[in-house]
Amino acid sequence: MKIFGRDNEDSEEARERAEPLGGHKMYGSKLRDFILGVQDGLVNVLGLLLGVATATLDTKTILIAGLAATFAESIAMAAVAYTSTKAYSDFYRSELERERMHIEQIPDHETGEIREMWAKKGFSGKELEHIVQTITSDKQVWLEYMMAEELKLVPQDKDRPSQSAMIVGLSSFLGSIVPLAPFFFLSVTLGVYSSVGVSCTFLFFIGAYKAKLTIGDWRKTGIEMVLIGGAAAIAGAIIGRLLGAVL
Repeated sequence: MKIFGRDNEDSEEARERAEPLGGHKMYGSKLRDFILGVQDGLVNVLGLLLGVATATLDTKTILIAGLAATFAESIAMAAVAYTSTKAYSDFYRSELERERMHIEQIPDHETGEIREMWAKKGFSGKELEHIVQTITSDKQVWLEYMMAEELKLVPQDKDRPSQSAMIVGLSSFLGSIVPLAPFFFLSVTLGVYSSVGVSCTFLFFIGAYKAKLTIGDWRKTGIEMVLIGGAAAIAGAIIGRLLGAVL
C-alpha cells in the first residue's frame, strides 16, 4: 500500500518512530488528574479551615473539620474521576460501534466524508482519490481515522478510570493536608497565617511546574493558581466570620 507514493514499509517505519509520542497523551492526562486533585483538595479545605477558624478559636474543632473534609474530599474526587472517565470510555465505545455500523451500511456516505475532509486540505484529482482509496481499503484504519478526525475522539486505556481515580484521590488528599498541617503544631492565629502562606507557596509551585511541563509563563501560571486559592480563602473567611457573628 502506498500513501503519497511511499511504500507501506516507510509508513510502518514512520509509525514506529512516532510510537513513543503516544506517551505524551497518557502523561498529559496523568498530569491533569494530579493538578486537578491537588488544587481542588487544597483550595476547598483551605477555604473551609479559614471559615471554621474565623468562627471559632478551638483547635480541636478546626482539626476535626479539616480531617473530615480531607477524607470526604479525597473520596469524592476519586469517585467523580472514576465515573467521569468511565463515562467517556463508554461514550467512545458507543460512538465506535455507531461509526462501524455506518461504514458497513453506508460506505459511500462515509467515503464522501473522507473525500471532503481531504479536499478542504487542498488535495484534488488523482491525489485526492488515492488518499481516499488508501484509507478506505482497510476498514480498521478507516474506522480509527473517522473516530479521530471526524468525531475528535481518542481511545483510552481500559484501566484509565481506575488510574484516574487513584491519582485524583491521592493528589486531593495531599493537597488537603497542606493547609491543614500548620494547625497540628501552631495556635489558631498562627495556624491561619501559616496555612495561607504554605498553601499559596504550594499553589505557586504547582502552577509553575505545570507551565514548565506544558506551555506558558511559569510566573503567570503560578500567580494564577495562587489567586484561585486566595479567592477561596477569602470567601471561606468571610462566610466564617458572618456565621460566627450570627450563630
